[in-house]
Amino acid sequence: MSIDPTAFRAVLGRYATGVAIVTTRGPDGYPVGLTVNSFTSVSLDPPLVLFCLDRQAGSGPAFAATDCFAVNILGTDHARVSSRFADPAAERFVEDQTVEWETGAPVLAHALAALDCRLHARHDGGDHVILVGRVLRAEVLVDSEPLVYWRGGYRGLN
Repeated sequence: MSIDPTAFRAVLGRYATGVAIVTTRGPDGYPVGLTVNSFTSVSLDPPLVLFCLDRQAGSGPAFAATDCFAVNILGTDHARVSSRFADPAAERFVEDQTVEWETGAPVLAHALAALDCRLHARHDGGDHVILVGRVLRAEVLVDSEPLVYWRGGYRGLN
């Protein structure tokens, strides 16, 4: 039985997700990042998280070559930042202050929270690659409300 892609997206759009920016460094040392809503925790012991990367993403080669990444969880005032990191043609790091933790992956200094990860595993996920990271450092950076994505748009909790 075949699933209609439009109907499938409509159903999935009814599931509210948080929004994050995942970052790494490319082979040339330059920062690379993209917006994701396919992020989740996997395990507490060991501490593992995952995100799903579209195989067609322009940042795909950088993530294929890396052994680390950072997950930057966004707040309600980060919709513009999220949109910029989702735009393949945008200069993504032009306005954001970053810091480096253990792995050297860029951490957005203004994110709600961040996780610095060493690559644990890669898995096939159809038109996506599932990257699992072992968390080396996790910190809450700002105490604020999260940015939520629901039915094709950004929302707050209220």
